[in-house]
Formats: sequence, structure tokens, C-alpha cells
Amino acid sequence: MKLQLDRYAYLETPLHSWDPRYKLVGFMTLIFAFSFVDNLQLLPFMVAVSGVLYAVSQLPLSFLLARMRLPGFFLLMMGVLLPFISGSTVLFHLGPLSVKQEGCLDLLLIAVKFVSILTMGIILFGTSPFLTNVKAMCALGLPSILADMILFTYRYLYDISDNLKTMQTAMRLRGFQGHNIKGLVTLASLAGTILVRSYEQSDRVYKAMTLRGYGQADVNRGGQHEEEFEAYSRDLWGLIILLLVAAAFVVGQILIR
Repeated sequence: MKLQLDRYAYLETPLHSWDPRYKLVGFMTLIFAFSFVDNLQLLPFMVAVSGVLYAVSQLPLSFLLARMRLPGFFLLMMGVLLPFISGSTVLFHLGPLSVKQEGCLDLLLIAVKFVSILTMGIILFGTSPFLTNVKAMCALGLPSILADMILFTYRYLYDISDNLKTMQTAMRLRGFQGHNIKGLVTLASLAGTILVRSYEQSDRVYKAMTLRGYGQADVNRGGQHEEEFEAYSRDLWGLIILLLVAAAFVVGQILIR
């Protein structure tokens, strides 16, 4: 599970050079505006905004598709069920099952919002180094303890992935077959082992940090990180544009409703 959200953070585009603080506020506001939309008439505009911003970021399309694979699996599971269980207007029949119009429209709404919001998140974290984004959060007032938790979580996702890959390789070398009940029991034991090892490792890291004085002084690092950023007028104008776009979606939703 190699996330590598900032693999293309070295590119030179207007989004890459945008001040991370303004970019964080602008994109998070736009994400909340997207989540507020529940009218189908606004979906084409949502797709257009997402597409334009992704084109400006110059991130490869394969980068986006690779990170949609896992969350898209859950959307697919919902898509299989929603058209059959939601609504009362029958479009057509598939054997004993009825495909309903309301369920299909709900699926379309959820799918477009899912893709648009995830695209915004990938642009946000893909156009700046992850550490820079965390520093921007601190500069905006995020408590230091939460910033540390974010960094540790991101860091140890890779360790958990490496441990899982090592254990899977060992199981395959021992002839593991996961196509029966016994295989499912083994997989459950594997998941439990990963959780236990992760907990033990986090406990060791916490004790090591405590021995080195972590948490003894309540130091606010927000001001320190704020000095690392320098904003220009173009950064402010970019934020204003995104805020206006987000406001347009909210106002449009209210007027249509």
C-alpha cells in the first residue's frame, strides 16, 4: 500500500506554487461545497470544475485512477445494491429484480460527488509535499499533537504495509491457499497479528519519545511554521476564486431547492 500522495509535488504549475495555507483553505471549502450539493443539475458543473483543476495540476490520469481503486470498490458494492432497493419507479426488470429510477439517480449523485471530492483531495495533497501540508495546517491553528498524529499515521501506514507484504510472502512460501474456511481463519489471524504488532510498535515509539522529553512542554509550533510561508497577491486571488466557486455551488443548491 504505497500511497505516495506527493510523488509529483516537484512539478511547476500554478497549483504547485500556490501558498499551501491558501490552497488548503480553498480546497477544503470547495470540498465542503461539493458535499452540500444534492441536485443533479449541478453535477456537470462539479465535474467541469474538478476536471479543470486536475488539468491545471498536470498530475497524470493514472495517478488519479490508482488512488480511486480501493475506495471505488466500496462505491461499486453500493452501486450493485442501490438501484434495486431505492425508490418505487421501475425502469426495467432483470429477472426477479427491478431496477428503479430513484436508485439509479441516487447512484449517479453519489458517484459524481465521490469522484469530484476525491479528485480535490488528490490535487490538494498531490501538489505539495505531505510535510508542507501538515506545516500549513499548524500555521492555520492545528494543535501540535494532532499534527504529530497525522505524521505518525502517514509514516506507519508504510511500515504496516511492509509487514503485511512480508507475512503474505511467508504464507505463500508455505503453500497457503485462501479458498476455503481454513484459509479465512488464517487471514483473520494475519489481520489480528498485524494489529497487535502495530499496537506494540506504537507503544514502544511512544515510550521512547516520552523518555526524550516529548510532551513535557506545551509548545505551539503554529507561529514557527507560519514564518516558513510567504504569500503573494496571486495566492490571495486564487483563494478568492475558489471561495467564489464554492459559494456559487452553495447558492445554486439553495436556489434550486
